[in-house]
Amino acid sequence: MSRPIHAVIHYAALQHNLKLINSKAPSARVWAVVKANAYGHCIEHVFDALRGADGFALLDIAEAEKLRDLGWRGPILLLEGVFDPRDLELCSRLGLWHTVHNETQVQMLAAHKTQQGHRVFLKLNSGMNRLGFDPIRYKSIWTRLNAMHQVEEISLLTHFARSESPSDVLQTLSVFKHATQDLPGERSLSNSGVVLGHSDLLAGEGFPDDWVRPGIALYGASPDAQHKSAKDWGLLPAQSLRSQLIAIQQVHVGDRVGYGAEHVVTKDMVIGVVACGYADGFPRVVGSAAQVLIQGRIRCSIFGRVSMDMLTVDLTPCLAQGVPVDVGAEVTLWGKSSEGVELSIDEVAAHAGTIGYELMCALAPRVRVQRDIDIG
Repeated sequence: MSRPIHAVIHYAALQHNLKLINSKAPSARVWAVVKANAYGHCIEHVFDALRGADGFALLDIAEAEKLRDLGWRGPILLLEGVFDPRDLELCSRLGLWHTVHNETQVQMLAAHKTQQGHRVFLKLNSGMNRLGFDPIRYKSIWTRLNAMHQVEEISLLTHFARSESPSDVLQTLSVFKHATQDLPGERSLSNSGVVLGHSDLLAGEGFPDDWVRPGIALYGASPDAQHKSAKDWGLLPAQSLRSQLIAIQQVHVGDRVGYGAEHVVTKDMVIGVVACGYADGFPRVVGSAAQVLIQGRIRCSIFGRVSMDMLTVDLTPCLAQGVPVDVGAEVTLWGKSSEGVELSIDEVAAHAGTIGYELMCALAPRVRVQRDIDIG
């Protein structure tokens, strides 16, 4: 038997989250963002659940090829565009749409020999200062692209840096409206946070999206966990990380637990050893306030340092509630237990001083990933 740690991908949760996105932006088409191997969920495991989207957005051409191999014939958008002139040939062969955000990409398109026009998304730097053209140059770049026979259609694209703030959303929208004034083309602005929280604001400004780009919301974590939880948004966790107890230790006052011998036992207690460590993607820096679910429902705190392959938990709450535990007992590190009890990935991430996105994407290759059987 293989090591018991594994991730479960919940088909029904993915479908639920996609439907929620559709309900928040009913007039828009939806890019399901599946970059970083679908935020660590594996493209092949999420594809069937998300194929109700209008298109898929990602970064790597290899991932786009995987989608085509899975049978997807609809739109695929390269969010960072192409990196090499040869990529444009692959865009033609695979029917990929691609972002244009820098002068080099414009020059590559101008030099590209093709009889097939490309569908491009021209990106505006509306204040985030990562990718995109300055608002002053945006219209001139659009004009250059529009004159190229290599370009069939141009859509207009930007990104919100602070989707949790209505004033910042309005500021970004103002920059976008001014830079794109009188330019034709479909618009794509909203990420998960804006779709969930501010779609009505964009519509009220007369600038609803033609395409929205939800990422983290599809996978059931909050785009703004500090202010509003995934449950508050109505999202369901799409990934659960589960393992088992592989040892139980009786420890006594004065004993020390884990590397560094920093955690000193102040009362006799029972410690459970879990087959999960930082080499699996569980954050090493979580403190004793972080909890896991034992036997599907009992919250128990981590005790001692998280090591490469194991972590230890205080089983006192199980004993206090009369719940027997032994080697082989289920441990849920985040997500949903087999009994349906949830432990938010955002909660675990907060104890590590990070966000749920990072934990999803950091899931190690050695962790088995499987899709749940119930696809209802």
